[in-house]
Amino acid sequence: MAAESKSLIPEIDADRRLVPTQRDGSDPPLDLAGPFQIGLVFALIMVAVWTPQGSINAIASLGAAICIVWFTVGGGYSVRNLGLGQPGSGVVVMLACGIVMLLTIIGAGSVMHNLGPAHPVPWRRAWQYAFWALQQEFILQSFFYVRLESLLGGRRAPLGAALLFSLVHLPSPVLTLLSLIGGLASCELFRRYRNIFPLGLVHAALGLTIAASLPDSLLHHMRVGLGYLSYRP
Repeated sequence: MAAESKSLIPEIDADRRLVPTQRDGSDPPLDLAGPFQIGLVFALIMVAVWTPQGSINAIASLGAAICIVWFTVGGGYSVRNLGLGQPGSGVVVMLACGIVMLLTIIGAGSVMHNLGPAHPVPWRRAWQYAFWALQQEFILQSFFYVRLESLLGGRRAPLGAALLFSLVHLPSPVLTLLSLIGGLASCELFRRYRNIFPLGLVHAALGLTIAASLPDSLLHHMRVGLGYLSYRP
């Protein structure tokens, strides 16, 4: 009997180690930092998108920027996780995907030319848009995606991040649809290669091509939110 009892002790100890518990016997607390950070930054962005130029708009924009930087610095994510540590990773694949999407947009523009002329971004402002495109990729990938990945897993996070990205582009039907499709593609590429630099380049090229190829009657000068609704040609 004593020998049998001794043989059961390791099995019991092993079973106990399978279930992590706290010292008081309760379940581990749920980490709410990720959902809170995502919700706060997204809410501030939406306020900035849907308010007219003024103090509220400026405060919301500045608040979103500060929160993104603050949460990123204190988030504990590595440089590689943020997509900043491997500038050569996946470049060929990303550029090839970007070329395919560019040609698709140009083809769509040729079909819809009867809806009116395009309104391309002036070259003197193109570099500013390119820099803004890289910032958007950082917000989408290095902020939203990495947190959704820890919450939803790598397979579902691209859809979640792309949905947030597309919602910011409401009520523009063209930009909302394209941002959903482009967001899904870019998030999946980010998941595989962890590199925002070529994604920022592709994003800039796509945005400029959209502006130069698609009718401005649908794009309203590439505006979103309140700016799209208040646009007057």
